[in-house]
Amino acid sequence: MPHTPEPDDDHDHDLYASALPQPVFHVEQALLGALLLDPRLLGDLTGITADSFSTAAHMAVFAAISTLPPPDPAEHAKNATWLDLVLTTARQQARGLTASDLHALVQVCPWPRHAPAYARMVEAEHARRRLETAAERLVHTVHDASLPHPVQTVLTEADALATVVDDIAARFPPRAGVLPRTATPPPPAAPDYIEAVEEERLLLATATAYPAGIEAVPWLLPGDLVEPLHAGLWQCLTALTRRQEPVDPVTVLWEAQQRGLLDDGSDPGEVLRMLAEPAGSVEHWGERALQRSLLTTAEHTGRRITAYAGDPANTPFQLVVGARRALADISAVRTRWQHATTTAPPPRPRPAPTTRAGPPTTTTAHTARPVRAAR
Repeated sequence: MPHTPEPDDDHDHDLYASALPQPVFHVEQALLGALLLDPRLLGDLTGITADSFSTAAHMAVFAAISTLPPPDPAEHAKNATWLDLVLTTARQQARGLTASDLHALVQVCPWPRHAPAYARMVEAEHARRRLETAAERLVHTVHDASLPHPVQTVLTEADALATVVDDIAARFPPRAGVLPRTATPPPPAAPDYIEAVEEERLLLATATAYPAGIEAVPWLLPGDLVEPLHAGLWQCLTALTRRQEPVDPVTVLWEAQQRGLLDDGSDPGEVLRMLAEPAGSVEHWGERALQRSLLTTAEHTGRRITAYAGDPANTPFQLVVGARRALADISAVRTRWQHATTTAPPPRPRPAPTTRAGPPTTTTAHTARPVRAAR
């Protein structure tokens, strides 16, 4: 039977800290027990390190097993010398470990020869935790108001998350069509919703006053706007511009009626007043809306992947497929952001035309004579 510490035992590790440990805890116990029984099995394991384990005590035991020279099999079968070395080494990281703890690990291992299967399970659970941590870090970065360059930092975290996904895929190649069964959370609301609404009103009014500016923001999509009415009005503006029809508050209002945008009870007079107060430039307000859309998309992606990784029923194959689909949303907005913020290179200077020498012009003659006289 596994050793159960008394309430007053002075253990500073969490080997048996949870009353209802997760399944992976028992898998880790079985794997460590197999390695303690037959250290030669370590050579059959790939893909796991001490960090792959879920508790500090398990990490310490595996690190000791991995670093100590394996014992002679015959000697190991007769005495506990090597186990004593494992205990001494592991206690440098988890000083509460006891010989009884190692004995318990050995006792709970059902089949030592199943160690590779146990290791694969440990690796899969570690992959899930890595993915969850990286996704949570992305969400945290989106809400970090202290960042001087939030978009660049968020995209860097998104790249780090994608790297974790690629690492997992390399060990657990995804199977086609295997999606996570976890329900995805709804898209988050813009944290600065009131500011977003005000800026979108300025965008629409300025685009109405200066419709030529709409052509400068082909990367802005209706879905980038947080207010549904604003998204519809932006579609009206782009449609009128595309058809080369007159653009002013009245024509935009009429287009909005034709599209059913006023069916929700929106006040036509309020729409006219909103469209009659331009400020700034279309490109400026469009870039602001796109930045907000990128950050919101990154947060939603992070929350989706966190939900996938937080569901232990999802396999690594499902996590890879689901995470890559979620990350594709960031990639789409990122491409448009790059188009919006990349300055077009200046035109290359054209070489001066080559002409045959002829009689100097009056200006040339006056500037050429002193040169010849100085020779």
